[in-house]
Formats: sequence, structure tokens, C-alpha cells
Amino acid sequence: MDASLTILYRGPLASCDYDCGYCPFAKRRDSPEQLRADRAALARFIEWVAAAEQREHGEKISVLFTPWGEALTRSWYRNAIVELSHLPHVGKVAVQTNLSCRLGWLDEANRDTTALWCTYHPDQVEFDRFVAKHRHLLDLGIRHSIGIVGQPEHLDAARRLREAIDDGVYLWVNAAEGKTYTDAEAADWTAIDPLFEVSRHAHPSLGRDCRTGETVISVDGDGNVRRCHFVPRTDPTEHLGNLYDGSFRAALRPRPCPLKQCDCHIGYVHMPELGLYGTFRGGVLERVPAALLTHTLTPAGAPMPRT
Repeated sequence: MDASLTILYRGPLASCDYDCGYCPFAKRRDSPEQLRADRAALARFIEWVAAAEQREHGEKISVLFTPWGEALTRSWYRNAIVELSHLPHVGKVAVQTNLSCRLGWLDEANRDTTALWCTYHPDQVEFDRFVAKHRHLLDLGIRHSIGIVGQPEHLDAARRLREAIDDGVYLWVNAAEGKTYTDAEAADWTAIDPLFEVSRHAHPSLGRDCRTGETVISVDGDGNVRRCHFVPRTDPTEHLGNLYDGSFRAALRPRPCPLKQCDCHIGYVHMPELGLYGTFRGGVLERVPAALLTHTLTPAGAPMPRT
């Protein structure tokens, strides 16, 4: 069986064209110097991925771009996704996006390997415009999920969105940060996203198995490798080396999580005990479940989240 490596890439980019009240990077502007640095960092990363087949024969690489800001308004991210999608050793390239950019560039992407993780922000974009983008993705044959933050004021918008989008597209709901949901509130969100209970509570993770640091890594713009985005950079035990000098490879091994809990999908999806690789089989990076069974969708073999 071929070796595989999943990379969560987050470069210096931190600017966004939206100003969501719950996001610290809302309407932040990167300086021209910061944008040049981000573009150069991404070019270096793409060069490394493109050359990986020669260095590590048989290794399949998957990439999820998880920028602090909005990446697809920048041409270098669009071009990078297209380029990566056509590399024979890249199994999947996906990106988290608010879907505000034009979509014509996806005509050049490989549909078999390109995917989008899309978030709908009701107070930032007209409903019909967002749904039109979704339908354009369907026409293009681009695999995607759509989601929303479970803010109480977004409930009606989420219900309306679920009615409007294609039945075969997963609508996920992220629990709002710091929000404690009553059972009645949770039931409302679960009616929209049958997997909401997975997001509702943080998952105890201290000392538990996680694929991060073994087959999944986090890479920043300088090529520094850590197990995931959520382990503090100040923790020297979780610095795994550098992507570009190859020093990280000797550090890849099974390792227990050092954090008390994990409350973000891009983190806890990699915990084996939750069974989410089965739930999202073939669509882990873009958050697309293997089976879309309305009102009966549950994690494969996963226990219910602990309170």
C-alpha cells in the first residue's frame, strides 16, 4: 500500500474580504509586503509538493489550505490549486473558502482531485448569489461541502439554505465558539446537520491517539512542521522539523495528543476513536460524508461526544 501524507498548509495570509463579527481576521488587510511574502512562501511549497514524487517514490500527498483569511481572492492560490490538482501523486487538494471569488478558474482544475470546503456567512453575502455559486460548482462537477456557524441568529438562514441547495451536498454546522447549546437548540441544528452533535461539544483528547504528527502535519509559510494547528508553537516537543530540509520525516510517528481537548473539525477528525475517517471516507479534507442519509447520518462506529 502506498504511503500517504496529508498537509494542512497555512501561510502568512491573514486578510479577508468579509467582516464577520465572530472572526478576529474580519476585514483585515495584508500589506503589499505581506502579500508578496505569502505568494513566495506558497510558490516554495508548491515546488516542494511537485518534486515530492522524485524524492519519495510512491507517496501520495493530499493538501488542505486553511488560511486565516480568504485565499481564493488571490490568484496565486487559485493557480496553486489547479497545478496541484494535476500532479499524479496528489490525491486531493482542497481549500476552506467563503466562495466570494469568481469560479471560472476551476475550468482548468482536475475535477477528480479538487474540492472546496465552503462557508456561508448570512450577513456578508446575498443568499441568491451564494446559492448561484453552489449551483455553478455543481455544473463544474467540483466536489464541495457547505457550512455555517451555529449562531442563534443564523438558524433561519441555515434552514433556508438547506432547502435551496442540492440534496446531495452536505450542509455542516459548526458550533459557535463559547456557545453552550440546550438540547432543544441542538435539536434544531441537528435537523439541518445530522452530525451537529460531533461539533456541539469539545472532544477530550489529552493522551489519546491522533493521526496528526504521523500521517497528518501542519506546515507554515517557512516550512516549519508541527503536528497540527492547535498545539502552541511555544511547545518545543511538538516542533517536528522543517518541510524543506526533510528533517520532519524522522519525527513522524504515532503520538498522543498533548492538549486537554479538541474543538475544531480539522483537528478532531483525525482522532481514530471518533471514527470520522469512516464517516467522511474519501472526503475528509473537504468535509464531505461518504453517505448522505438525511436525518440518519451518524459517525461510523463513533461514540457520542462527551460533555
